[in-house]
Parts: sequence; structure tokens; C-alpha cells
Amino acid sequence: MKGKWLALVGLVVAGSVLLSLSCGRDQQLVSIAIQPPVETFGTSTTPVIDNLGSHVQLRALGTYIHPPVTKDITNQVTWFSNTTQMFTVSSTGLLTATGLACGGTLVSATSNTNTSAGGISSSGAIVTGYMTANVVCFTGTGGGSGNPALTLTFLGNGTGTVTSSPLGLSCAGPSPCVTQSFTSGTPVTLTATPATGSSFGSWTGCDSSGSTNPCTLALVGNRNVTVTFN
Repeated sequence: MKGKWLALVGLVVAGSVLLSLSCGRDQQLVSIAIQPPVETFGTSTTPVIDNLGSHVQLRALGTYIHPPVTKDITNQVTWFSNTTQMFTVSSTGLLTATGLACGGTLVSATSNTNTSAGGISSSGAIVTGYMTANVVCFTGTGGGSGNPALTLTFLGNGTGTVTSSPLGLSCAGPSPCVTQSFTSGTPVTLTATPATGSSFGSWTGCDSSGSTNPCTLALVGNRNVTVTFN
């Protein structure tokens, strides 16, 4: 009789362990997909400023395991625009064109998975999804401003941001960005600020020396400038 009770207790303990293991693996986020994955505003015959206020609602779809399921987590992620000069994105995923710059940028949705959906402690992995937002640069004639385009490209293994004086460009790598905010002949100063762990390398396409920071140029016609962060 005593042996039967011991066996029963053993089964209860084993069942509790299995239940604990099962619950400890519930609903873990493994990936995020943003919808739509690509969004483009404007045309080559539309001045960039005319895109001001154009917007689209983004959705973040999270893929979970244990069990596998896909959920809408739009209001649970942290949204970020890589080029706020071109696009802003609200905490609820509303992507809006600023009308100040053209080109393409990355928009991300990030979740720090410190716990599973059931509240079980996990490894604290950071899960991020991306989409690409574009504004077509104005190249046509007639109506609006045909200001020259200043294109900034990032190179190197490091990261950083570039801002302009006067205001008109603010961009973080790795995506290139373009602005048509400056009228022809405007003297522009570009300042490179490396991110933590990175360093400024060089400029190309400036009127000033490529080894000095900031970069200065007179924007007469379209210009292409490259910054390298190491």
C-alpha cells in the first residue's frame, strides 16, 4: 500500500515538473514583420514639400512560438524612424512625411522580450522588424521648388549621424538620405557625430578637406557627399 502511495506521489511530482516546463516556454516572441514592408510617397514631378502630412498606418505583426501564432503588436513595440528629417513615426505606428527631404529610410519596430507573453522570465532578447519608407525626389519643372538635391551616403564599419547648418538635413546611417530644402547657392555645413564605439573617418564631395569635420560646401546644383564612420 505504501508503495502505491509513493508511486502516486511520484506521478504528481513528475506532472508538476512537466507542467512547469511547458508553461516556462509559452508564447515567446521570435520575429516582427511590419506591414506594409515598403511605402513610397510622391512623384518626380511633385515638389517634395507637397508630400507634407502624407501618412500611412503601419502594423507590427509578432510571430510567437509555444504554440506558434501571429499577433498584432502594433501598440506594444517601440517605433523609430532612421531619418526624422524625412519621416516621423508615432508611438502607435503612424508614419508621416515631413515634406523636407526625399530618398529612402528604414523604420523599425522593436520589442525587448524580457518575459514571455505569459509573464515567464526569458533571456531578454531584443527583436526588431524593419520596413522601407521612400519619398521620390522632385526632378520635374513647373510648380513648386526645384531646389538642388543634396545626397548623403554612409560608408565604413561604424555608425553615426549627420546634421546640417542651416537646418535642412538630419540623417543617421546606414541608409542614404536626400534633401531639397536648400535653395541654389546656399553655403551648407555638415557635422558628423559618431555613435558610441565609432569614430569619424572622412568626407568626400565637400569643398573643405575630406579629413576635417565639419564638411562645408556651396550648394550650386546637385551634390553627392559621402561620410565614413569607423
